[in-house]
Amino acid sequence: MSVMVKESPISEKDMIAQAETALADISRVRDGVGRVIFGQEVVVERTLVALLAGGHALLVGVPGLAKTKLVETLGVVLGLDSRRIQFTPDLMPSDILGSEVMEQDEAGKRSFRFISGPIFAQLLMADEINRASPRTQSALLQAMQEYHVTIAGIRHDLPAPFHVLATQNPLEQEGTYPLPEALQPARLREIQTLIRRMPVPESVVDAILKLVRSARPGQGNAETDKHVAWGPGPRASQALTLCARARALYDGRLAPSVDDIRALAEPVLQHRMALTFAARAEGTTVRDVVAKLAKGI
Repeated sequence: MSVMVKESPISEKDMIAQAETALADISRVRDGVGRVIFGQEVVVERTLVALLAGGHALLVGVPGLAKTKLVETLGVVLGLDSRRIQFTPDLMPSDILGSEVMEQDEAGKRSFRFISGPIFAQLLMADEINRASPRTQSALLQAMQEYHVTIAGIRHDLPAPFHVLATQNPLEQEGTYPLPEALQPARLREIQTLIRRMPVPESVVDAILKLVRSARPGQGNAETDKHVAWGPGPRASQALTLCARARALYDGRLAPSVDDIRALAEPVLQHRMALTFAARAEGTTVRDVVAKLAKGI
């Protein structure tokens, strides 16, 4: 998550009432997903936490783990306008963002009309995102960051909410389970706003700062200096804060705990760090490094 929005204060009574309503809605979403996806509780939890926090997620795994099916299911149970892009090496940025076409009216006057691409959806499934060229990946990542696209100098805002769930090695198998829509886009936005208003204890803030700082070389951690080439930036702290709030609400709590930070350290930090050549040669992984750092908070 890249943008922190300051929300107006809310009373404790109102927050409790809104949280209880949100919990009921989240419970219906979990039940809806559980009718199709079995045995993937951690993946479902982390994916929903990412959506509730207003972010994006990358689902990586071997074939047959229902990654694509999970995204399809979430689109139904959340009631979001969802679209799918199959990434291939020949996919161009315009295939994702859209392009302008020239039209001629009956009087012979020519003009350009913008035809939006599949990125103009509330939930975008990006299948096998690693197969696309860097140019196409950059176009998608920029839209994910800025929540708009610019074509021929004209800005086009993306729908709200807007989430991208990217997959690798998708499961191409259609299900037959009809699902009720348990949550509308406007309701999802309300829950996301509530999450941004949730209080964060000072102990949790300290744990976040300690974890992120310890993951950066040159901050006094010998293991990090040995294994990490570059560490997470300030956005990692912001992402951890939002996701910790979302995980707390997902579990029925009104404030995050240090345990939430430990649980989210790996999925939030692992793509924001890079190891040294020596560490990779030794077989060390980012997950190993993050796991050790998380134990120290």
